[in-house]
Amino acid sequence: MTIPQRITDFADDLTAIRRDFHEHPEIGFQEVRTAGIVAAKLRTWGIEVHEGIGKTGVVGVLHGNRPGRTIGLRADMDALPIDEQTNLPWSSKTPGVMHACGHDAHTTMLLGAARYLAETRDFAGTAVFIFQPAEEGLGGGRAMVADGLFDRFPCDEIYGMHNSPYHEPGIVGVKKGPAMAGANFFDITVTGKGCHAAMPESGIDTIVIATALVQQFQTIVARNVPAAQPIVLSVTQIHAGAAYNVIPDSARIAGTVRYFDRKTADMVTRRMEEICKGLASAYGIEITLDMRNVFDVLENDADLSNAMIAVAQEFVGEKAAIKTDIVMGSEDFADMLQVVPGAYCTIGHAGSVPLHNPGFVLDDAILPLGAAIYARMVETRGAA
Repeated sequence: MTIPQRITDFADDLTAIRRDFHEHPEIGFQEVRTAGIVAAKLRTWGIEVHEGIGKTGVVGVLHGNRPGRTIGLRADMDALPIDEQTNLPWSSKTPGVMHACGHDAHTTMLLGAARYLAETRDFAGTAVFIFQPAEEGLGGGRAMVADGLFDRFPCDEIYGMHNSPYHEPGIVGVKKGPAMAGANFFDITVTGKGCHAAMPESGIDTIVIATALVQQFQTIVARNVPAAQPIVLSVTQIHAGAAYNVIPDSARIAGTVRYFDRKTADMVTRRMEEICKGLASAYGIEITLDMRNVFDVLENDADLSNAMIAVAQEFVGEKAAIKTDIVMGSEDFADMLQVVPGAYCTIGHAGSVPLHNPGFVLDDAILPLGAAIYARMVETRGAA
């Protein structure tokens, strides 16, 4: 089976939409322009629209031409705080903000599926198009769920997808069961005693203590967790000082813990707390640790993973397959899968620059395929 001709016919429109989103990226919970365009296009196609869910989320509802089940399709809309360096004609026009993860494509592919299904109406049941804000660590998925997403729009199943420059074009994969890591984010404040840099003995050096913390943290996983159990602790930020001749009175450390087992993650947190307490006592200062959960572990339903791969195989054949490798990255579609069973796939595309990189370039050829997979999930699962 090839991509439906109707989707192929408006592929250029999808490219134009995607590039417009790319030119005008918006950070999580600030996707006002993006959400407005999404809502306007859905209305143009005769789709029932609900706005402001989870702050800037949008939901479209479309009924098929016969009774059936309700299938949810989800895409994320937010960009990243990155200065783009691609120099493309459609590069970001917003300094410091860039679609470096492909969410502009996800939104566009879901719009493509919505347009196709609205034009054909040849499916059973109801399609619910979920355009989510703030996926990049800000809790947009949880915000929509907390705002009554599935109370207002009950779904029998839900599906999502992500572009992947790490796989060849057309490669579609789904990992059954636990597939992507859960994530905790942490912030640590070290409060010491500032002083002149020429007289460090008169103060308590927060930079020395902060760097000691970072070094000690790197022993936690290596010396407390079995080597075969996947968990990663990464310090990603250190902030301290503003002058050459001043030892600052405070320093801040931030980072993330990625895990598949909650008990192991809790153990890592306890060890971090113990190390902070020990260094605070040793140096006679205060160290505070704020650890918060941001993403659940993403778990794909086994049967629905098979269903999604079967649909993808209709378009790409053997390039679509069940994967066996877990991913230590996180995805807040996991929070929706905690409520409604479903599956999440990756779709490979041309390009060698990784995600979250200022030079990332998305391959627009992926757009019709993603739209077709989304649409076909509704056509096949609505009558299941």
